[in-house]
Amino acid sequence: MTEYGRGPGSEPWHPEDPLYGDGGWGGQQADAGQSPYGGQPGHYPQQPQQPQQYDEWGTGQQAAYGRPQQQSPGYDTGNQGPGYDPRNQHGGYGGQQQPGGYGQQQYGGGWDTGQHGQVPYAADPADPYGQPAYGGEQQDYYRTSEAYPPPEPPARRRPAPERETDWDPGPDQGEHAFFAGGDDDDRDDDAPGRRGRGDRRGRGGGQKKRRSGCACLVVVLVFGGGIGGVGYFGYQYYQDRFGPAPDYAGSGTSDKVNVEIPKGAGGYEIGQALKRAGVVKSVDAFVAAQATNPDGNKIQAGVYTLNAKMSAASAVELMLNPKSRNNLIIPEGQRNSWVYAQIDTRLELKKGTTASVAKKEWKSLGLPDWANNNKDIKDPLEGFLYPSAYPVAKGMKPDVVLKGMVKQATEKYDELGLKEKADGLNLENPLQLLTVASLVQAEGKTHDDYRKMAEVIYNRLKPTNTETYQLLQFDSTFNYLKGQSKIHISESEINSNQDPYNTYTQKGLPPGPIDNPGADALEAALDPTSDGWIYFVATDGMEKTEFAKTHAEFLKLKDKFNDSAGR
Repeated sequence: MTEYGRGPGSEPWHPEDPLYGDGGWGGQQADAGQSPYGGQPGHYPQQPQQPQQYDEWGTGQQAAYGRPQQQSPGYDTGNQGPGYDPRNQHGGYGGQQQPGGYGQQQYGGGWDTGQHGQVPYAADPADPYGQPAYGGEQQDYYRTSEAYPPPEPPARRRPAPERETDWDPGPDQGEHAFFAGGDDDDRDDDAPGRRGRGDRRGRGGGQKKRRSGCACLVVVLVFGGGIGGVGYFGYQYYQDRFGPAPDYAGSGTSDKVNVEIPKGAGGYEIGQALKRAGVVKSVDAFVAAQATNPDGNKIQAGVYTLNAKMSAASAVELMLNPKSRNNLIIPEGQRNSWVYAQIDTRLELKKGTTASVAKKEWKSLGLPDWANNNKDIKDPLEGFLYPSAYPVAKGMKPDVVLKGMVKQATEKYDELGLKEKADGLNLENPLQLLTVASLVQAEGKTHDDYRKMAEVIYNRLKPTNTETYQLLQFDSTFNYLKGQSKIHISESEINSNQDPYNTYTQKGLPPGPIDNPGADALEAALDPTSDGWIYFVATDGMEKTEFAKTHAEFLKLKDKFNDSAGR
Protein backbone atom coordinates (compact mmCIF):
# COMPACT_ATOMS: atom_id res chain seq x y z
CA MET A 1 0.00 0.00 0.00
CA THR A 2 1.24 3.44 -0.83
CA GLU A 3 1.68 6.16 1.68
CA TYR A 4 -1.11 8.66 1.85
CA GLY A 5 -0.61 11.59 -0.50
CA ARG A 6 2.30 10.07 -2.43
CA GLY A 7 2.68 7.90 -5.48
CA PRO A 8 5.63 5.62 -6.14
CA GLY A 9 8.62 7.59 -7.43
CA SER A 10 6.92 10.92 -7.33
CA GLU A 11 7.51 14.06 -5.41
CA PRO A 12 4.96 16.23 -3.70
CA TRP A 13 3.16 18.57 -5.98
CA HIS A 14 4.06 22.25 -6.13
CA PRO A 15 1.70 24.95 -7.34
CA GLU A 16 4.36 26.27 -9.74
CA ASP A 17 4.86 22.89 -11.31
CA PRO A 18 5.11 23.51 -15.07
CA LEU A 19 3.05 20.43 -15.71
CA TYR A 20 -0.02 22.10 -14.19
CA GLY A 21 -2.45 23.03 -16.91
CA ASP A 22 -0.99 20.69 -19.57
CA GLY A 23 -3.36 17.85 -18.97
CA GLY A 24 -1.15 15.88 -16.59
CA TRP A 25 -1.40 15.40 -12.90
CA GLY A 26 0.35 13.41 -10.26
CA GLY A 27 3.89 13.85 -11.59
CA GLN A 28 3.53 12.70 -15.24
CA GLN A 29 3.47 15.13 -18.18
CA ALA A 30 1.52 14.63 -21.37
CA ASP A 31 3.55 13.74 -24.47
CA ALA A 32 5.50 16.54 -25.96
CA GLY A 33 3.59 18.56 -28.41
CA GLN A 34 0.46 16.65 -27.60
CA SER A 35 -2.53 18.85 -26.94
CA PRO A 36 -5.07 17.59 -24.52
CA TYR A 37 -7.74 18.88 -26.90
CA GLY A 38 -7.95 16.71 -29.92
CA GLY A 39 -4.39 15.31 -30.03
CA GLN A 40 -2.78 18.08 -32.19
CA PRO A 41 0.19 20.09 -31.04
CA GLY A 42 -0.86 23.41 -29.74
CA HIS A 43 1.05 26.53 -28.86
CA TYR A 44 -0.76 28.48 -26.31
CA PRO A 45 0.69 31.01 -23.99
CA GLN A 46 0.80 29.78 -20.50
CA GLN A 47 -1.92 31.29 -18.42
CA PRO A 48 -1.45 32.24 -14.86
CA GLN A 49 -2.90 29.55 -12.71
CA GLN A 50 -4.87 29.87 -9.54
CA PRO A 51 -3.79 27.50 -6.87
CA GLN A 52 -6.31 24.77 -6.10
CA GLN A 53 -7.52 24.31 -2.60
CA TYR A 54 -8.44 20.96 -1.22
CA ASP A 55 -10.15 19.79 1.85
CA GLU A 56 -8.65 16.94 3.74
CA TRP A 57 -11.63 14.84 2.75
CA GLY A 58 -13.23 15.57 -0.58
CA THR A 59 -16.83 15.12 -1.49
CA GLY A 60 -16.22 14.09 -5.04
CA GLN A 61 -18.06 17.19 -6.26
CA GLN A 62 -16.82 18.82 -9.40
CA ALA A 63 -15.69 22.36 -8.94
CA ALA A 64 -17.50 25.06 -10.78
CA TYR A 65 -15.68 27.60 -12.84
CA GLY A 66 -13.65 29.87 -10.69
CA ARG A 67 -14.20 27.89 -7.51
CA PRO A 68 -11.97 25.31 -5.81
CA GLN A 69 -12.84 21.70 -6.49
CA GLN A 70 -13.56 19.30 -3.68
CA GLN A 71 -11.59 16.11 -3.85
CA SER A 72 -12.24 12.67 -2.46
CA PRO A 73 -9.33 11.06 -0.62
CA GLY A 74 -8.11 7.69 -1.60
CA TYR A 75 -5.26 5.27 -2.10
CA ASP A 76 -4.34 4.66 -5.67
CA THR A 77 -3.60 1.04 -6.45
CA GLY A 78 -2.93 1.69 -10.09
CA ASN A 79 -6.36 1.86 -11.62
CA GLN A 80 -8.84 2.34 -8.82
CA GLY A 81 -9.46 4.85 -6.10
CA PRO A 82 -11.46 4.33 -2.98
CA GLY A 83 -15.14 3.74 -3.54
CA TYR A 84 -14.39 2.85 -7.13
CA ASP A 85 -17.44 2.59 -9.30
CA PRO A 86 -16.83 0.56 -12.44
CA ARG A 87 -19.83 2.21 -14.06
CA ASN A 88 -17.98 5.50 -14.14
CA GLN A 89 -16.61 5.73 -17.66
CA HIS A 90 -15.37 9.28 -17.58
CA GLY A 91 -12.81 9.21 -14.85
CA GLY A 92 -13.70 10.00 -11.29
CA TYR A 93 -11.37 7.70 -9.31
CA GLY A 94 -8.07 6.06 -10.04
CA GLY A 95 -6.36 9.06 -11.50
CA GLN A 96 -8.31 9.26 -14.76
CA GLN A 97 -9.24 12.67 -16.05
CA GLN A 98 -12.89 13.77 -16.19
CA PRO A 99 -13.74 16.02 -19.10
CA GLY A 100 -14.92 19.26 -17.68
CA GLY A 101 -14.66 21.64 -20.61
CA TYR A 102 -13.00 25.03 -20.75
CA GLY A 103 -9.79 24.00 -19.15
CA GLN A 104 -11.13 22.71 -15.88
CA GLN A 105 -9.73 19.47 -14.59
CA GLN A 106 -11.31 16.59 -12.81
CA TYR A 107 -9.29 14.58 -10.35
CA GLY A 108 -9.89 11.21 -8.94
CA GLY A 109 -8.62 11.85 -5.48
CA GLY A 110 -5.48 9.59 -5.73
CA TRP A 111 -1.92 9.71 -7.04
CA ASP A 112 -1.19 8.97 -10.68
CA THR A 113 0.32 5.58 -11.32
CA GLY A 114 1.86 6.59 -14.59
CA GLN A 115 -1.03 6.46 -16.95
CA HIS A 116 -1.75 9.24 -19.36
CA GLY A 117 -4.74 11.45 -18.66
CA GLN A 118 -7.74 10.64 -20.79
CA VAL A 119 -8.47 13.01 -23.59
CA PRO A 120 -11.88 14.59 -23.01
CA TYR A 121 -14.62 14.15 -25.52
CA ALA A 122 -15.92 17.09 -27.40
CA ALA A 123 -18.83 18.68 -25.59
CA ASP A 124 -22.23 17.61 -26.84
CA PRO A 125 -24.86 20.36 -26.81
CA ALA A 126 -27.46 17.83 -25.74
CA ASP A 127 -25.24 16.33 -23.01
CA PRO A 128 -26.13 17.83 -19.66
CA TYR A 129 -22.83 16.60 -18.30
CA GLY A 130 -20.73 18.35 -20.86
CA GLN A 131 -21.99 21.89 -20.38
CA PRO A 132 -20.05 24.31 -18.24
CA ALA A 133 -21.74 25.90 -15.28
CA TYR A 134 -21.15 29.58 -14.97
CA GLY A 135 -21.50 31.38 -11.75
CA GLY A 136 -22.22 28.37 -9.54
CA GLU A 137 -21.63 24.75 -8.86
CA GLN A 138 -22.49 22.18 -11.50
CA GLN A 139 -24.61 19.36 -10.21
CA ASP A 140 -22.78 16.11 -9.58
CA TYR A 141 -24.72 13.31 -11.27
CA TYR A 142 -22.53 10.60 -9.83
CA ARG A 143 -23.75 8.62 -6.85
CA THR A 144 -27.30 9.74 -7.61
CA SER A 145 -30.32 8.09 -9.24
CA GLU A 146 -29.47 9.88 -12.51
CA ALA A 147 -26.20 7.94 -12.75
CA TYR A 148 -27.94 4.53 -13.01
CA PRO A 149 -27.49 3.39 -15.69
CA PRO A 150 -24.34 5.47 -16.26
CA PRO A 151 -24.36 8.02 -19.06
CA GLU A 152 -23.14 6.81 -22.43
CA PRO A 153 -20.27 8.44 -24.29
CA PRO A 154 -21.34 11.44 -26.35
CA ALA A 155 -20.74 9.63 -29.60
CA ARG A 156 -23.31 6.99 -28.67
CA ARG A 157 -25.87 9.36 -27.26
CA ARG A 158 -28.95 10.12 -29.31
CA PRO A 159 -30.14 13.67 -29.45
CA ALA A 160 -33.12 14.44 -27.23
CA PRO A 161 -36.44 14.65 -29.10
CA GLU A 162 -37.48 18.10 -30.05
CA ARG A 163 -40.13 19.39 -27.71
CA GLU A 164 -43.14 21.32 -28.83
CA THR A 165 -44.01 23.43 -25.85
CA ASP A 166 -47.44 24.26 -27.25
CA TRP A 167 -48.30 20.78 -28.44
CA ASP A 168 -52.05 20.19 -28.40
CA PRO A 169 -53.34 16.65 -29.04
CA GLY A 170 -56.32 16.26 -31.28
CA PRO A 171 -59.43 14.22 -30.52
CA ASP A 172 -57.80 11.16 -32.04
CA GLN A 173 -54.93 11.46 -29.52
CA GLY A 174 -56.98 11.59 -26.39
CA GLU A 175 -58.25 15.15 -26.43
CA HIS A 176 -61.80 15.61 -25.19
CA ALA A 177 -64.17 16.58 -27.99
CA PHE A 178 -65.40 19.58 -26.04
CA PHE A 179 -61.97 21.23 -26.20
CA ALA A 180 -61.04 20.19 -29.73
CA GLY A 181 -60.92 23.03 -32.26
CA GLY A 182 -62.51 25.57 -29.94
CA ASP A 183 -60.07 28.34 -30.87
CA ASP A 184 -59.18 27.49 -34.45
CA ASP A 185 -60.09 30.96 -35.63
CA ASP A 186 -57.67 32.59 -33.19
CA ARG A 187 -54.63 30.42 -34.00
CA ASP A 188 -52.21 30.44 -36.93
CA ASP A 189 -51.95 27.05 -38.58
CA ASP A 190 -48.38 27.86 -39.66
CA ALA A 191 -47.19 28.84 -36.21
CA PRO A 192 -43.80 27.31 -35.27
CA GLY A 193 -43.97 24.11 -33.40
CA ARG A 194 -47.39 23.21 -34.83
CA ARG A 195 -46.27 21.26 -37.86
CA GLY A 196 -48.78 18.72 -39.04
CA ARG A 197 -51.80 20.38 -37.41
CA GLY A 198 -52.57 22.73 -40.21
CA ASP A 199 -53.44 19.95 -42.63
CA ARG A 200 -55.57 18.13 -40.11
CA ARG A 201 -57.48 21.23 -39.17
CA GLY A 202 -57.86 22.16 -42.78
CA ARG A 203 -59.46 18.85 -43.60
CA GLY A 204 -61.73 18.56 -40.60
CA GLY A 205 -62.00 22.04 -39.18
CA GLY A 206 -65.69 22.51 -39.90
CA GLN A 207 -66.63 19.17 -38.48
CA LYS A 208 -64.56 19.84 -35.39
CA LYS A 209 -66.31 23.11 -34.80
CA ARG A 210 -69.66 21.44 -35.21
CA ARG A 211 -68.62 18.82 -32.69
CA SER A 212 -67.55 21.57 -30.33
CA GLY A 213 -70.95 23.21 -30.65
CA CYS A 214 -72.76 19.96 -30.01
CA ALA A 215 -70.55 19.32 -27.02
CA CYS A 216 -71.38 22.74 -25.64
CA LEU A 217 -75.08 22.04 -26.12
CA VAL A 218 -74.75 18.66 -24.40
CA VAL A 219 -72.92 20.22 -21.46
CA VAL A 220 -75.55 22.95 -21.17
CA LEU A 221 -78.31 20.33 -21.21
CA VAL A 222 -76.48 18.22 -18.65
CA PHE A 223 -75.90 21.15 -16.32
CA GLY A 224 -79.43 22.38 -16.89
CA GLY A 225 -80.85 18.94 -16.18
CA GLY A 226 -78.70 18.65 -13.06
CA ILE A 227 -79.90 21.99 -11.75
CA GLY A 228 -83.47 21.05 -12.57
CA GLY A 229 -83.09 17.70 -10.83
CA VAL A 230 -81.63 19.32 -7.73
CA GLY A 231 -84.48 21.80 -7.73
CA TYR A 232 -87.08 19.06 -8.09
CA PHE A 233 -85.68 16.92 -5.29
CA GLY A 234 -85.21 19.99 -3.14
CA TYR A 235 -88.86 20.87 -3.65
CA GLN A 236 -89.94 17.32 -2.87
CA TYR A 237 -87.80 17.36 0.27
CA TYR A 238 -89.38 20.63 1.36
CA GLN A 239 -92.86 19.29 0.64
CA ASP A 240 -92.19 16.10 2.56
CA ARG A 241 -90.79 17.95 5.56
CA PHE A 242 -92.74 21.18 5.67
CA GLY A 243 -95.49 21.10 3.03
CA PRO A 244 -99.02 19.78 3.45
CA ALA A 245 -99.60 16.06 2.88
CA PRO A 246 -101.01 15.08 -0.55
CA ASP A 247 -104.79 15.06 -0.44
CA TYR A 248 -107.84 14.83 -2.69
CA ALA A 249 -110.45 17.56 -2.80
CA GLY A 250 -114.16 17.25 -2.12
CA SER A 251 -116.37 14.32 -1.17
CA GLY A 252 -114.98 11.96 -3.82
CA THR A 253 -116.40 10.24 -6.88
CA SER A 254 -119.54 8.16 -7.28
CA ASP A 255 -117.56 4.92 -7.06
CA LYS A 256 -118.24 3.08 -3.82
CA VAL A 257 -115.49 1.32 -1.90
CA ASN A 258 -115.86 -1.09 1.03
CA VAL A 259 -113.04 -0.76 3.56
CA GLU A 260 -112.63 -3.05 6.56
CA ILE A 261 -111.14 -1.47 9.68
CA PRO A 262 -109.86 -4.11 12.14
CA LYS A 263 -110.50 -3.96 15.85
CA GLY A 264 -108.10 -1.76 17.76
CA ALA A 265 -106.76 0.00 14.64
CA GLY A 266 -105.28 3.46 15.21
CA GLY A 267 -105.26 6.45 12.92
CA TYR A 268 -102.19 5.42 10.95
CA GLU A 269 -103.48 1.88 10.34
CA ILE A 270 -106.88 3.24 9.30
CA GLY A 271 -105.17 5.66 6.94
CA GLN A 272 -103.19 2.83 5.37
CA ALA A 273 -106.37 0.83 4.75
CA LEU A 274 -108.09 3.83 3.17
CA LYS A 275 -105.09 4.63 0.98
CA ARG A 276 -104.84 1.03 -0.28
CA ALA A 277 -108.54 1.15 -1.18
CA GLY A 278 -108.13 4.44 -3.05
CA VAL A 279 -110.27 6.47 -0.67
CA VAL A 280 -107.62 8.97 0.49
CA LYS A 281 -104.48 10.12 -1.27
CA SER A 282 -102.05 9.80 1.63
CA VAL A 283 -101.91 8.36 5.12
CA ASP A 284 -100.53 11.58 6.58
CA ALA A 285 -103.46 13.56 5.24
CA PHE A 286 -105.92 11.21 6.98
CA VAL A 287 -103.99 11.22 10.28
CA ALA A 288 -103.94 15.02 10.24
CA ALA A 289 -107.67 15.22 9.45
CA GLN A 290 -108.53 12.73 12.19
CA ALA A 291 -106.50 14.71 14.73
CA THR A 292 -108.25 17.94 13.66
CA ASN A 293 -111.76 16.48 14.05
CA PRO A 294 -112.90 16.55 17.72
CA ASP A 295 -114.56 13.11 17.33
CA GLY A 296 -111.82 11.62 15.17
CA ASN A 297 -110.83 9.06 17.78
CA LYS A 298 -114.34 7.59 17.87
CA ILE A 299 -114.00 5.70 14.58
CA GLN A 300 -114.87 2.07 15.31
CA ALA A 301 -113.94 -1.23 13.78
CA GLY A 302 -116.07 -2.55 10.97
CA VAL A 303 -116.75 -2.29 7.27
CA TYR A 304 -117.34 1.19 5.85
CA THR A 305 -118.86 2.04 2.51
CA LEU A 306 -117.01 5.15 1.30
CA ASN A 307 -116.43 7.07 -1.92
CA ALA A 308 -113.28 6.81 -3.97
CA LYS A 309 -110.82 9.75 -3.95
CA MET A 310 -112.26 11.61 -1.00
CA SER A 311 -110.51 14.36 0.88
CA ALA A 312 -109.18 13.12 4.19
CA ALA A 313 -111.50 15.44 6.14
CA SER A 314 -114.56 14.14 4.21
CA ALA A 315 -113.51 10.54 4.88
CA VAL A 316 -113.23 11.14 8.62
CA GLU A 317 -116.63 12.84 8.72
CA LEU A 318 -118.34 10.06 6.78
CA MET A 319 -116.79 7.32 8.92
CA LEU A 320 -118.23 8.97 12.00
CA ASN A 321 -121.70 8.65 10.45
CA PRO A 322 -123.29 5.29 11.41
CA LYS A 323 -124.86 5.08 7.95
CA SER A 324 -121.43 4.54 6.41
CA ARG A 325 -120.71 1.48 8.50
CA ASN A 326 -121.40 -1.65 6.55
CA ASN A 327 -121.15 -3.82 9.66
CA LEU A 328 -123.24 -6.67 10.86
CA ILE A 329 -124.09 -5.91 14.46
CA ILE A 330 -125.02 -8.96 16.52
CA PRO A 331 -127.17 -7.89 19.48
CA GLU A 332 -126.85 -9.67 22.81
CA GLY A 333 -128.99 -12.77 23.14
CA GLN A 334 -129.49 -13.43 19.42
CA ARG A 335 -129.56 -17.05 18.32
CA ASN A 336 -127.27 -18.36 15.59
CA SER A 337 -130.21 -18.83 13.22
CA TRP A 338 -130.73 -15.05 13.18
CA VAL A 339 -127.01 -14.42 12.61
CA TYR A 340 -126.84 -16.86 9.69
CA ALA A 341 -129.78 -15.16 7.97
CA GLN A 342 -128.14 -11.74 8.38
CA ILE A 343 -124.91 -12.96 6.86
CA ASP A 344 -126.74 -14.37 3.85
CA THR A 345 -128.44 -11.02 3.32
CA ARG A 346 -125.23 -8.99 3.61
CA LEU A 347 -123.30 -11.27 1.29
CA GLU A 348 -126.24 -11.53 -1.09
CA LEU A 349 -126.27 -15.30 -0.79
CA LYS A 350 -129.09 -17.77 -1.08
CA LYS A 351 -131.04 -18.21 2.15
CA GLY A 352 -129.64 -21.03 4.27
CA THR A 353 -126.15 -20.85 2.72
CA THR A 354 -124.34 -19.72 5.88
CA ALA A 355 -126.26 -22.18 8.08
CA SER A 356 -125.19 -24.99 5.78
CA VAL A 357 -121.55 -23.87 5.92
CA ALA A 358 -121.69 -23.73 9.73
CA LYS A 359 -123.12 -27.24 9.93
CA LYS A 360 -120.52 -28.72 7.60
CA GLU A 361 -117.39 -26.78 8.56
CA TRP A 362 -117.82 -26.05 12.28
CA LYS A 363 -114.74 -28.10 13.17
CA SER A 364 -112.47 -25.82 11.14
CA LEU A 365 -113.82 -22.49 12.42
CA GLY A 366 -111.64 -22.21 15.54
CA LEU A 367 -113.82 -23.46 18.39
CA PRO A 368 -112.05 -24.10 21.72
CA ASP A 369 -111.44 -27.69 22.74
CA TRP A 370 -114.16 -27.61 25.41
CA ALA A 371 -116.95 -26.72 22.92
CA ASN A 372 -119.46 -29.29 21.53
CA ASN A 373 -118.80 -31.83 24.23
CA ASN A 374 -121.99 -33.90 23.75
CA LYS A 375 -124.03 -35.37 20.93
CA ASP A 376 -127.26 -33.57 21.88
CA ILE A 377 -126.04 -30.10 20.97
CA LYS A 378 -128.16 -28.82 18.14
CA ASP A 379 -125.63 -26.22 16.83
CA PRO A 380 -121.94 -26.44 17.85
CA LEU A 381 -121.49 -22.71 17.07
CA GLU A 382 -124.34 -21.61 19.37
CA GLY A 383 -122.96 -19.25 22.00
CA PHE A 384 -119.72 -18.67 20.00
CA LEU A 385 -120.89 -15.91 17.65
CA TYR A 386 -120.08 -13.20 20.15
CA PRO A 387 -122.34 -10.11 20.16
CA SER A 388 -120.42 -7.28 18.48
CA ALA A 389 -120.04 -5.49 15.16
CA TYR A 390 -118.39 -7.44 12.35
CA PRO A 391 -117.37 -6.48 8.85
CA VAL A 392 -119.66 -8.28 6.46
CA ALA A 393 -119.73 -7.02 2.89
CA LYS A 394 -120.40 -8.42 -0.53
CA GLY A 395 -117.54 -10.51 -1.82
CA MET A 396 -116.64 -12.03 1.54
CA LYS A 397 -117.09 -15.74 2.24
CA PRO A 398 -119.36 -17.07 5.02
CA ASP A 399 -116.66 -19.17 6.65
CA VAL A 400 -114.36 -16.14 6.90
CA VAL A 401 -117.10 -14.15 8.63
CA LEU A 402 -117.87 -16.99 11.03
CA LYS A 403 -114.21 -17.47 11.90
CA GLY A 404 -113.97 -13.81 12.92
CA MET A 405 -116.95 -14.15 15.22
CA VAL A 406 -115.73 -17.38 16.84
CA LYS A 407 -112.28 -15.86 17.35
CA GLN A 408 -113.69 -12.86 19.15
CA ALA A 409 -115.89 -15.07 21.37
CA THR A 410 -112.99 -17.34 22.30
CA GLU A 411 -110.80 -14.38 23.19
CA LYS A 412 -113.55 -12.94 25.38
CA TYR A 413 -114.13 -16.21 27.19
CA ASP A 414 -110.44 -16.64 27.85
CA GLU A 415 -110.33 -13.11 29.19
CA LEU A 416 -113.18 -13.82 31.62
CA GLY A 417 -111.63 -17.12 32.71
CA LEU A 418 -114.60 -19.40 32.02
CA LYS A 419 -112.44 -22.50 32.01
CA GLU A 420 -110.87 -21.78 35.40
CA LYS A 421 -114.06 -20.59 37.19
CA ALA A 422 -116.44 -23.38 36.23
CA ASP A 423 -115.36 -25.64 39.10
CA GLY A 424 -115.95 -22.95 41.70
CA LEU A 425 -119.59 -22.69 40.61
CA ASN A 426 -120.22 -26.45 40.88
CA LEU A 427 -120.32 -26.83 37.08
CA GLU A 428 -118.80 -29.66 35.11
CA ASN A 429 -117.08 -27.60 32.40
CA PRO A 430 -116.85 -24.12 30.89
CA LEU A 431 -119.52 -25.01 28.31
CA GLN A 432 -122.05 -25.33 31.18
CA LEU A 433 -120.99 -21.91 32.45
CA LEU A 434 -121.57 -20.47 28.98
CA THR A 435 -124.95 -22.21 28.93
CA VAL A 436 -125.90 -20.57 32.24
CA ALA A 437 -124.96 -17.18 30.79
CA SER A 438 -127.15 -17.85 27.74
CA LEU A 439 -130.14 -18.64 30.02
CA VAL A 440 -129.53 -15.49 32.06
CA GLN A 441 -129.43 -13.53 28.82
CA ALA A 442 -132.69 -15.08 27.57
CA GLU A 443 -134.73 -14.84 30.79
CA GLY A 444 -133.47 -11.58 32.25
CA LYS A 445 -135.12 -8.37 31.14
CA THR A 446 -132.86 -5.73 32.62
CA HIS A 447 -129.31 -5.42 33.81
CA ASP A 448 -130.43 -5.58 37.41
CA ASP A 449 -132.14 -8.90 36.75
CA TYR A 450 -129.08 -10.75 35.54
CA ARG A 451 -127.38 -11.56 38.84
CA LYS A 452 -130.69 -12.62 40.49
CA MET A 453 -131.47 -14.77 37.48
CA ALA A 454 -128.07 -16.45 37.75
CA GLU A 455 -128.73 -17.24 41.43
CA VAL A 456 -132.12 -18.79 40.51
CA ILE A 457 -130.36 -21.14 38.08
CA TYR A 458 -127.66 -22.21 40.52
CA ASN A 459 -130.20 -22.76 43.34
CA ARG A 460 -132.41 -24.93 41.15
CA LEU A 461 -129.44 -27.01 40.02
CA LYS A 462 -128.53 -27.92 43.56
CA PRO A 463 -129.20 -31.56 44.57
CA THR A 464 -130.83 -30.28 47.75
CA ASN A 465 -133.48 -28.36 45.83
CA THR A 466 -136.88 -29.57 47.08
CA GLU A 467 -138.86 -26.85 45.39
CA THR A 468 -138.37 -27.80 41.71
CA TYR A 469 -136.19 -30.89 42.16
CA GLN A 470 -133.50 -29.66 39.74
CA LEU A 471 -135.95 -28.71 37.01
CA LEU A 472 -135.23 -25.27 35.59
CA GLN A 473 -138.65 -24.96 33.90
CA PHE A 474 -137.59 -22.16 31.51
CA ASP A 475 -139.81 -21.28 28.55
CA SER A 476 -136.71 -20.02 26.72
CA THR A 477 -135.23 -23.51 26.36
CA PHE A 478 -138.45 -24.91 24.95
CA ASN A 479 -138.76 -22.01 22.52
CA TYR A 480 -135.16 -22.65 21.41
CA LEU A 481 -135.76 -26.24 20.46
CA LYS A 482 -138.91 -25.15 18.65
CA GLY A 483 -137.23 -22.25 16.95
CA GLN A 484 -139.81 -19.83 18.26
CA SER A 485 -140.28 -17.03 20.80
CA LYS A 486 -143.61 -17.49 22.55
CA ILE A 487 -144.64 -16.34 25.97
CA HIS A 488 -147.80 -18.34 26.35
CA ILE A 489 -147.09 -22.07 26.01
CA SER A 490 -149.64 -24.67 27.01
CA GLU A 491 -148.68 -27.08 29.77
CA SER A 492 -149.78 -30.05 27.67
CA GLU A 493 -147.44 -29.07 24.88
CA ILE A 494 -144.54 -28.61 27.21
CA ASN A 495 -145.13 -31.69 29.33
CA SER A 496 -145.43 -33.96 26.30
CA ASN A 497 -142.08 -32.99 24.83
CA GLN A 498 -139.04 -34.99 26.00
CA ASP A 499 -136.35 -33.17 24.05
CA PRO A 500 -133.07 -32.64 25.99
CA TYR A 501 -133.57 -28.89 25.58
CA ASN A 502 -137.00 -29.02 27.30
CA THR A 503 -136.15 -28.02 30.90
CA TYR A 504 -139.73 -28.73 31.99
CA THR A 505 -139.27 -32.44 31.45
CA GLN A 506 -135.46 -32.77 31.66
CA LYS A 507 -133.46 -32.04 34.81
CA GLY A 508 -130.42 -29.83 34.80
CA LEU A 509 -129.03 -27.60 32.09
CA PRO A 510 -129.78 -28.03 28.40
CA PRO A 511 -127.00 -29.68 26.29
CA GLY A 512 -125.58 -26.33 25.25
CA PRO A 513 -126.13 -22.58 25.01
CA ILE A 514 -129.43 -21.37 23.58
CA ASP A 515 -128.16 -17.96 22.36
CA ASN A 516 -125.08 -15.72 22.29
CA PRO A 517 -124.80 -14.02 25.68
CA GLY A 518 -123.28 -10.58 26.08
CA ALA A 519 -120.78 -9.30 28.59
CA ASP A 520 -123.35 -8.44 31.29
CA ALA A 521 -124.91 -11.90 31.26
CA LEU A 522 -121.48 -13.54 31.34
CA GLU A 523 -120.35 -11.48 34.32
CA ALA A 524 -123.65 -12.20 36.13
CA ALA A 525 -123.12 -15.93 35.59
CA LEU A 526 -119.69 -15.58 37.17
CA ASP A 527 -120.94 -13.50 40.08
CA PRO A 528 -124.55 -14.33 41.07
CA THR A 529 -126.39 -12.92 44.08
CA SER A 530 -126.77 -14.92 47.26
CA ASP A 531 -130.20 -13.79 48.47
CA GLY A 532 -131.97 -17.14 48.17
CA TRP A 533 -133.97 -16.43 45.01
CA ILE A 534 -135.53 -19.51 43.45
CA TYR A 535 -138.57 -18.24 41.52
CA PHE A 536 -139.23 -15.43 39.03
CA VAL A 537 -142.17 -14.23 36.92
CA ALA A 538 -142.41 -11.59 34.17
CA THR A 539 -145.40 -9.97 35.76
CA ASP A 540 -146.10 -7.57 32.85
CA GLY A 541 -145.31 -10.24 30.33
CA MET A 542 -142.61 -8.07 28.73
CA GLU A 543 -140.08 -6.04 30.63
CA LYS A 544 -140.75 -6.40 34.34
CA THR A 545 -139.43 -9.46 36.16
CA GLU A 546 -140.12 -10.12 39.85
CA PHE A 547 -138.39 -12.74 42.06
CA ALA A 548 -139.55 -14.97 44.95
CA LYS A 549 -137.87 -17.23 47.50
CA THR A 550 -140.78 -19.53 48.31
CA HIS A 551 -143.46 -21.30 46.37
CA ALA A 552 -146.18 -19.24 48.04
CA GLU A 553 -144.55 -16.01 46.89
CA PHE A 554 -144.31 -17.49 43.41
CA LEU A 555 -148.06 -18.14 43.28
CA LYS A 556 -148.79 -14.52 44.09
CA LEU A 557 -146.51 -13.37 41.26
CA LYS A 558 -148.25 -15.79 38.92
CA ASP A 559 -151.66 -14.28 39.72
CA LYS A 560 -150.24 -10.85 39.03
CA PHE A 561 -149.07 -12.04 35.64
CA ASN A 562 -152.49 -13.48 34.78
CA ASP A 563 -154.14 -10.20 35.68
CA SER A 564 -151.86 -8.25 33.39
CA ALA A 565 -152.53 -10.68 30.58
CA GLY A 566 -156.36 -10.43 31.01
CA ARG A 567 -156.87 -13.94 32.10
